[in-house]
Amino acid sequence: MNEAITYLKVPMELEDDRNVCLGPDGSVAHVTRTLNMVEGRWKLPILFRLFESASMRTSRLLRDIPGVSQKMLTQHLRELEDDGLVRRHDYEEQPPRVEYELAASGRDLMPVLTAMRDFSRRHPRG
Repeated sequence: MNEAITYLKVPMELEDDRNVCLGPDGSVAHVTRTLNMVEGRWKLPILFRLFESASMRTSRLLRDIPGVSQKMLTQHLRELEDDGLVRRHDYEEQPPRVEYELAASGRDLMPVLTAMRDFSRRHPRG
């Protein structure tokens, strides 16, 4: 019976204050924002590949992520960069040399993503 009482599991500063959970700066808003940052078919593969290597060039990411096109890889890398999860380093050389790496916030996100992976392994679909 106690397993269904989820309100006990969400930390709240004031018991009566629903804004802590549901308000514009509440738990739901922050989790939704984080999920939106990793939403997209190729963002998770990009993040996990960059987590495995210190930095990678676009060509290496294209080889390592089967099925991704140059256009979609570039688009997702830009979005991840805009969200502050990935850092782009342009060496300003000819021919162009650009490498990507996880930014500090991207490294902070990885334990969350690996916890989600572990949760999925522990709770397979019926």
